Amino acid sequence: MPSKIEWTDETWNPITGCTKISPGCKNCYAERMAKRLAGRCGYPKDSPFEVALHPDKLDQPLRWRKPRRVFVCSMGDLFHEDVPTPWIYDVFQRMESCPQHIFMLLTKRPERMRSMVMGGVTGWETSHREHIWLGVTAENQEQADKRIPVLLSIPAAVRFVSVEPMLSTVDLCHLQPNDPPVEIDALNGTHGVTRPHGGKSAKLDWVICGGESGPGARPMHPDWARGLRDQCVGAGVPFFFKQGPGDDGIVVKLPVLDGKTWGQCPEE
Repeated sequence: MPSKIEWTDETWNPITGCTKISPGCKNCYAERMAKRLAGRCGYPKDSPFEVALHPDKLDQPLRWRKPRRVFVCSMGDLFHEDVPTPWIYDVFQRMESCPQHIFMLLTKRPERMRSMVMGGVTGWETSHREHIWLGVTAENQEQADKRIPVLLSIPAAVRFVSVEPMLSTVDLCHLQPNDPPVEIDALNGTHGVTRPHGGKSAKLDWVICGGESGPGARPMHPDWARGLRDQCVGAGVPFFFKQGPGDDGIVVKLPVLDGKTWGQCPEE
């Protein structure tokens, strides 16, 4: 369905539902919406946010004639452990059949994304699809250190991170993953001196940033977004400031930061 999310045109939900796994999940907008829709629109009355498959939605992209950017599973996580492996591959088959669209997959479970993509999508390692973009959510430094290195290990035409809800400062140029224990600059594609012989690696192609909104929203300081923006500008990586505090402190869409809005996207 058409989306109000600023960085996409359409949402596609062949699965819905999820479970909380990190601090960013505390005030999940998708769970809140699912509870409002309980008993309607395919959301079970008693457990509206349990993981559910929606066969009636699977072929939707095949019927869209006009090319569009599609956020896949905005109401869940395709790589949740309760989503059957064959269903994930059915979703990928539909995406591969629609090269006119851009499909954007966002997960908090990049390990399963990697195992699914590398282990079962035919020919992905040698010819990853230009119209399928892979991303992770990293709401704070801890999750950036954990999830982004896994994302960078997956071949993809475009890799992106959504720092939303942004709960702290995030340094993408000095990631400190535990495995392997090397410093990674995710914006420039370089490893730090802790990597033997140094070297280049994959990098992020897009950074989305946003504060939390809705009941119980945790505040975001504009300087957190400013610091992330400066990192992206320095590395030449597109930066999209989706939402944050306006002049009166109330969360607004595409807020002005230092005299301008930031709605940059990768070139298709």
